[in-house]
Amino acid sequence: MSFLLGEHIIETKDQQEMVGILGRNDEFLRIIQGLYPETTMVARGTKVVFSGEDRDVEELEQLFGELLFLYRQGLPLTTHDVRYSVYMVKNKSLDRLHDMYADTIIVTHHGRRVNAKTLGQWDYVQTIRKNFITFGIGPAGTGKTYLAVALAVTALKNRDVERIILTRPAVEAGEKLGFLPGDLQEKVDPYLRPLYDALYDMLGSETVQKFLDKGTIEVAPLAYMRGRTLNDSFIILDEAQNSTPEQMKMILTRFGFGSKMVVTGDVTQIDLPSGKNSGLREASQILKLVPGIGMITFDEKDVVRHEIVASIIKAYEKYEQGTGKGIGARR
Repeated sequence: MSFLLGEHIIETKDQQEMVGILGRNDEFLRIIQGLYPETTMVARGTKVVFSGEDRDVEELEQLFGELLFLYRQGLPLTTHDVRYSVYMVKNKSLDRLHDMYADTIIVTHHGRRVNAKTLGQWDYVQTIRKNFITFGIGPAGTGKTYLAVALAVTALKNRDVERIILTRPAVEAGEKLGFLPGDLQEKVDPYLRPLYDALYDMLGSETVQKFLDKGTIEVAPLAYMRGRTLNDSFIILDEAQNSTPEQMKMILTRFGFGSKMVVTGDVTQIDLPSGKNSGLREASQILKLVPGIGMITFDEKDVVRHEIVASIIKAYEKYEQGTGKGIGARR
């Protein structure tokens, strides 16, 4: 980092680093410029030159330094990372951002590092690590299921557990299992596809199939859990908003010695028949003060999909607050 009269400069080692922190066709630079409209920013060769108000310049020095640090740590930056880094700089939380990105949960089958992308996600990861049972409640795109699977695979690799059990209610809008073609496994597979996708990313399809054949990984509808005791297992109940109170109590009382459980869901997206209560909504109230059980609630700031997803979530929340009705949410 160096300084010229009236200008401030961040210098990279080469053009590849420049593309890494500024994005292809300067996509990231345009985002940053939009968030700091009173500053002037120019990319010249391997340097970013900027000037403006003292506070903005100080924040930009921290921001570009942080992006360069993250890129050099081997993290492929996204538009979300850039926007979130700006948010952290403006809130003077860079120390926590450093710690968050330094905490690699797992390296995927393709060699990609998996890290929490927001402080909400990092709190979720830490809560799972220190509790027996964790509830992760929030909108789509917040990484609830993906991070839980990453931690489950890590626990299996470290031999902290002997198996992974992934389950979700076989409830979706408009279809019933009996009307779907194929045998029972073929009927339930579409409901469990997001869990398979996360496993394939972590372990590769061949390893996943081997573990499935051996029973080291089990992916099954929630109804299959009745009557079992799940010892030495990492259990993930996904889409738990579509469980009934009876089903929720059933799966929670399957918990055995040496196990860990993560329950995820979005209480604004309930697909249960009219008049049915959500087991997730009920359990989050009943169990919130029980020792050994952690509760994490995500919001739109934790959405790590395309930026439009967070905007959609905020728009729906505003609409529901105005009408007093929750779309898809039933008690």
